[in-house]
Amino acid sequence: MSLVTDSSVDINAPAATVWRVLTDFASYGEWNPFQVECSSTLEPGSPIDMRFELGPGGLKSKREYIVDVTPGVGFAYSMKPAPFGLVRSLRRHTVVDLGDGRSRYESHFEITGPLSGLVKAMFGKELVAKFAAVTAAVGSRAESLA
Repeated sequence: MSLVTDSSVDINAPAATVWRVLTDFASYGEWNPFQVECSSTLEPGSPIDMRFELGPGGLKSKREYIVDVTPGVGFAYSMKPAPFGLVRSLRRHTVVDLGDGRSRYESHFEITGPLSGLVKAMFGKELVAKFAAVTAAVGSRAESLA
């Protein structure tokens, strides 16, 4: 059973500002309620290293890999698939220019594969809540910078 969560927020800030928020990884600790540290060159195939809080035990580290980047519009990354494709992930960030200095941020996350049900059972509700909180925080951060 896959875990898929999508959320979006309309933002009173230009798309370029939202893009800057998403790609200013050094500042994630100032506003991001989930990923408190992040770094990447944002080049396809390159790593994206994150530190985040999920479940018990404090901060955790994770390395995933950039899948694609469209500058100013979006980027996606995924984990290396577990052996036999037992678990796969995809995280996508998209910025939509609404005109008149407004934009929309769209967040997508999915865990698929035969063991995705286990991940969903263990962390599903927390992941959905955290990704929704990040979506809201992107909007607040971009509006504060605009």
